[in-house]
Amino acid sequence: MGRATVRRPVVRIRGPHRSSRPDTVVAEEPLELRVCGKALAVTMRTPGHDVELAHGFLATEGVIGGRDDILAARYCDGVDDEGLNTYNVLDLALAAHVPPPDPGVERNFYTTSSCGVCGKASLDAVRLKTRHSPGADGATVTTTVLTTLPDTLREHQRIFASTGGLHAAALFDTDGTLLAVREDVGRHNAVDKVIGWAVLEGRVPLTGTVLMVSGRASFELAQKAVMAGIPILAAVSAPSSLAVDLADESGLTVVGFLRGDGMNVYTHAHRVISEPPPDDAR
Repeated sequence: MGRATVRRPVVRIRGPHRSSRPDTVVAEEPLELRVCGKALAVTMRTPGHDVELAHGFLATEGVIGGRDDILAARYCDGVDDEGLNTYNVLDLALAAHVPPPDPGVERNFYTTSSCGVCGKASLDAVRLKTRHSPGADGATVTTTVLTTLPDTLREHQRIFASTGGLHAAALFDTDGTLLAVREDVGRHNAVDKVIGWAVLEGRVPLTGTVLMVSGRASFELAQKAVMAGIPILAAVSAPSSLAVDLADESGLTVVGFLRGDGMNVYTHAHRVISEPPPDDAR
């Protein structure tokens, strides 16, 4: 797993018993994103899939619309005490036809792993206009397929299995086929990574897909789904009121509390097709 995890000593207590042992914890390091040499944002993330993270971030912030908008991505600067590259500074070169990021995209300070909207230079920049509105997407998904997604996501959370300490996001076709799954200490980073994968694969807009997240459906995750043209966002936990409002306005279907055979559909429920249980389950 490389730098995605680190080993740390712990004192393990089980009832009256104490023991010292090494434990595996998820890595968390800053990543500075630069565009054409100019610092744009610093986010705390789990190292790995950084190029996808950068592409996803720029796509969901409305800076780029596809892979052809980026000419190159390279690590630069950033050395540790021994002079070795930390791979924590990534510079992206925009194609000639792409204007530089709007000042509203810039972050005023370090974003934590739990907050991707914090630090916006302007609150007016939070509500972004998408190039790929999901409102006209005619995709539908059955309740049977939806109920399989949390388990499929969990089965592919390789780092979570060893650390228990990070979020995950996955893209599925509406028939339940897994397209991509990414993990990160920040839920917004996990989503940026899977969307970045789609950008690099030339799959944006992500029509006919479901974005499944391991936690709650926050406003920012709903916004990222809308920006990528994803019609359905599903979460194992609750959505926020602002996420529901944005989804309702944008044509995004939001499914929350997706657990077992149950779920709540908060917006645009016409995309969720109920199926009767199999005969042997009645």
